Amino acid sequence: MYGSERSRSASHQSYEMLRDKILNGELQGGTKIVEEKIAAELGVSRTPIRESIRKLEYEGLIVNKRVVKPTEKDLRNMFQVRILLEGYSAQCAASYIKEKELEELLACVEIGRNGEVEEIMKANERFHEIIVQSSNNPVMIDIIDRMQSTIYLFRKTVVFYNRPHLIDEHEQIYEAIKERDGQKAEQLMKSHLQADLEFCLHLIG
Repeated sequence: MYGSERSRSASHQSYEMLRDKILNGELQGGTKIVEEKIAAELGVSRTPIRESIRKLEYEGLIVNKRVVKPTEKDLRNMFQVRILLEGYSAQCAASYIKEKELEELLACVEIGRNGEVEEIMKANERFHEIIVQSSNNPVMIDIIDRMQSTIYLFRKTVVFYNRPHLIDEHEQIYEAIKERDGQKAEQLMKSHLQADLEFCLHLIG
């Protein structure tokens, strides 16, 4: 492996390990990120750690060298963007989604009802991802993709604390998309995300 490829590989591995430590709660909100300490823990030089931190800052998981600790305002701001973009994505999906993706949406709903916590988390993420991808709008897909790590933190909250009616709402959104009713799908998605926001606010309040 050439030097630049090795460096890229170390940087990517460091990024994934650091991101996972944040997402699984090992590095909690407010924790100061010290390059030397993280490099020693992961067994790499400081250069890939510096690159990893830059990427995690871009994704919103690290702010001012500290693990993000979202405030109520941060939460509201992020959900406002999600409500607008994912609501519109649901409307588009009703027009553009293919049969294969419809079947996968239904499978996500079924896993949501019967799966283990980790399976439900993945199915929940995939449900939203399919709808966003079906928007056929690469700019919108990219914006939401950049938010995914932060979204994961909140998704973990609503799944682990078992938000009521979560899967029922997914099923209603699926039905509206299947019926090709874009307006209904958009409204249901917006209401669904608003309920997620209110649930998270209640937990941190």
